[in-house]
Amino acid sequence: MSWDTMSLLGVGRHFAGVGRLRRALLLLAAAACTAAALLYWRQQSDESARRPLHAVYTGGEPQWSWICRNDRCERMLASETSTLQSLVTCNMLCASTQLWPQPTGPVSLATGAVPLRAEFIGLHVVASPSPDVTEHLNQAFALTKEEMRNLERSVSSSRRDDAGAARVMRVRVFVNGSGDPRLRLDTDESYKLSLGLDRQELIANITAQSFCGARHGFETLSQLVWADPYTGSLLILTAATVEDAPRFKFRGFLLDTARNFFPVSELLRTIDAMGENKLNTFHWHASDSQAFPLQLQSAPQLAAHGAYGAGAVYTTDEIRAVVRRARLRGIRVLLEVDTPAHVGRAWSWGTSAGLGQLAYCVEAEPWSVYCGEPPCGQLNPKNPHVYNLLEKIYAEIITLTGVDDIFHLGGDEVSERCWSQHFNDSDPMELWLEFTRRAFKALERANGGKAPELTLLWSSRLTRSPYLERLDSKRIGVQVWGASRWPESRAVLDAGFRSIISHVDAWYLDCGFGSWRDSSDGHCGPYRSWQQVYEHRPWTEEGGVSSAGEPVLPWRIDGGAACQWTEQLGPGGLDARVWPRTAALAERLWSDRGAGAEADVYLRLDTQRSRMVARGVNAAPLWPRWCTQNPHACL
Repeated sequence: MSWDTMSLLGVGRHFAGVGRLRRALLLLAAAACTAAALLYWRQQSDESARRPLHAVYTGGEPQWSWICRNDRCERMLASETSTLQSLVTCNMLCASTQLWPQPTGPVSLATGAVPLRAEFIGLHVVASPSPDVTEHLNQAFALTKEEMRNLERSVSSSRRDDAGAARVMRVRVFVNGSGDPRLRLDTDESYKLSLGLDRQELIANITAQSFCGARHGFETLSQLVWADPYTGSLLILTAATVEDAPRFKFRGFLLDTARNFFPVSELLRTIDAMGENKLNTFHWHASDSQAFPLQLQSAPQLAAHGAYGAGAVYTTDEIRAVVRRARLRGIRVLLEVDTPAHVGRAWSWGTSAGLGQLAYCVEAEPWSVYCGEPPCGQLNPKNPHVYNLLEKIYAEIITLTGVDDIFHLGGDEVSERCWSQHFNDSDPMELWLEFTRRAFKALERANGGKAPELTLLWSSRLTRSPYLERLDSKRIGVQVWGASRWPESRAVLDAGFRSIISHVDAWYLDCGFGSWRDSSDGHCGPYRSWQQVYEHRPWTEEGGVSSAGEPVLPWRIDGGAACQWTEQLGPGGLDARVWPRTAALAERLWSDRGAGAEADVYLRLDTQRSRMVARGVNAAPLWPRWCTQNPHACL
């Protein structure tokens, strides 16, 4: 039976089971010993003699085999079955579609597979609208191919019997739309993938309207490839068709690098994991009152006065490296410098530099009077040098990231007490509104005189009535972080503002770990499980009237983001805290199918978690390993 047509259910080889005739003049005693040994072997391993064996086992004789029965993989002792099949192969060839996130269009997957070698995979860019797109396609595919090489190395052995059977795979890409490889607010991220055999060659065709769409096609193609530990080789489905496009335009993950510093290597690994799950926005909350780790050329004093130390800064070259990796994964870097609150000692050098007081209430005590957590500090809204500095910072951020159609100004948790103390003749809320307007003007100047299509603020008292109505809903959007049932969270949506959802009661990943200051439960709890993340669908609650009984505008939800604040998280612990919970959000924002975490979701997410681990992401397990080996018994 050829590799073309056989199911992996019967992968392996048969023992011959029959010895050749020995020479006729062998001693009778030797013949008797041989016959006795053969009889003993047959009695002990009658079943094993009939089952096909692989040429090589990477970890010794397999203990278990899985068989697909009634659309589910069942575990059996290897000694009790006539076939050997690994769990990963059974999962890929049994009933469930093992793609994550679930595609939104029609999907057809074969139930047979052939061996594949990473070195036999090639890319052919058939159609591209620009040299930039072509370059990005080649470099993005190089990352995908290297991941396949690493996957192959994880199971490869010294003896390979599949080299002759392994197929050449040619990946042909057709990009017919935008010549800009960057992710934009209007980028069409849809793609179509077809995979099939043409004689002895595998052909994968990926058609998209943008580089980002084609890159998503690479990701889906990679999920049709797996490493089989029993054969010691890569396997790929013989045929597949997928049509796919995201439900939401903004699919984000926020990482705070101010409370604790994370090395660039962890940022890059996080971005790679985001790409695996088709998230598209790395919201980099780079600065806060505790630290300012960005070593910006426009304002080097900020890191000099605000970084934790020389080894806890991000240079402009490192920022560019993060941006470059993100772009090759179809991801924008939304770099946020939070103001006017959430600033600290980084802004304390103004007077000595002849710029006057740039910030007030820096490290003020008692801190609980001036801010939510120590240390406190917020900018001086009446110092014009503040806005000149912000313009330079914004211009450098736009240059470094290449993102000019969306920007995040920060803008939450201003202490009215602080500003009242220093400006007792002014309403602090009016100062806050004026600061936001002037910061927005600085952003316009920094962006070449043109406002970004969408400028985001955090939800706050400023985004409540009567101040919400004074913000420009045509240019300002709101990242809603308050609890989903808070009236002010819904008010933003009812008022017609473009919104990014980050509800604290669903998508804050730092909740449930207690307080770092005392023995209380902390600012939020309990822990948000991946099921809670997955099942949160706030856009289904849109109503026709506000809480006051007034007609409301249609909700304009651009998407959502999970937020990982890091007061109690540092290097080494990031992966397990974030994944696979953020993968659950990724599917919700990509396909938004089904309200709950059904059995199929458990199985596919467990498969996706295994993929991530194989790629070097230390994602937390969904359940005991026994459940992975016996999934339906745990559902």
